[in-house]
Amino acid sequence: MYYIGIDVGGTHIKAGLVSAEGEILKRDEVPTGARRPAEEIAATITALAKSLMADAQEEIGSIGIGLPGAVSDKTGEVIYTPNVNFERFPLRGVVEGECGIPVRLGNDADCAALGEYSALSEKVDNMILVTLGTGIGGGLILGGKLYTGSNGIAGEIGHSMVCLGDRPCSCGRRGCWETYGSVTALIGDTRRFAEAHPESALRKSLGENFENLSGKSAFALAKKGDAEAQKIVDRWISYVAEGVTDLINILQPSLLLIGGGVSREGEFLLAPLRKRVEEKMYKSGVSVPQIRGAAMGNDAGLIGAAFLGKD
Repeated sequence: MYYIGIDVGGTHIKAGLVSAEGEILKRDEVPTGARRPAEEIAATITALAKSLMADAQEEIGSIGIGLPGAVSDKTGEVIYTPNVNFERFPLRGVVEGECGIPVRLGNDADCAALGEYSALSEKVDNMILVTLGTGIGGGLILGGKLYTGSNGIAGEIGHSMVCLGDRPCSCGRRGCWETYGSVTALIGDTRRFAEAHPESALRKSLGENFENLSGKSAFALAKKGDAEAQKIVDRWISYVAEGVTDLINILQPSLLLIGGGVSREGEFLLAPLRKRVEEKMYKSGVSVPQIRGAAMGNDAGLIGAAFLGKD
């Protein structure tokens, strides 16, 4: 049996025909046109699904759709997506009505967690995926199943609080973890330092108008031995560690994966993160969970979306 996964992003919609073993047999990708009416975006999703159905050599078990926002798989409704023009939209009914097979909906971070979980070589009952990017996303695998809570939107880990009443967050509160530990926060910390220290090697590396500024900027110089860049990286990792420690203290997973583009920094990020978490976590003889980088990259969300209906 095959499954169809569709990963809806603010820039592109990716679709794939996926085998029961997690192999992507065929891919397609089109621009999202995120400001288009919801009905038009839904029609694009439907067209991608139909095209893959026509190419399938086996029965299609289900279509899974991952979206960047709040969705309800119980009602089949996209509640709200900040970067795509969906709000209270009955996406399941539209796609099922056109395609004639079951449709499942999921948050994109949840789908990524499910994709990573499906690819693990070891048996793990409890796993957390933390994605570090524009914000901080998360997916929870508890008892071997994707956990989405009573309303389908559990896992908004970036909006746990690490500093009461400080940096404003897009959610309306202040001091959320993602205002300190996201890549957006790292970029902001890097810019502020460079603006305050125009003579620094970091400032000189960023170009005339900060055109080279990214989440990699401080890491790149720190790897070359620049002490000031290392301080920025260390401070940011300490913020990441605060949230990771909270997750471990609350859920005690066997495995915690770090995803997002910054995870490509590998042990330069993970080794100090592990050290800080081990120092901070509540423990009375308990073992520290494994903390390692996510392995599936951009395919995780697509495969995870496809597997929303596998069970």
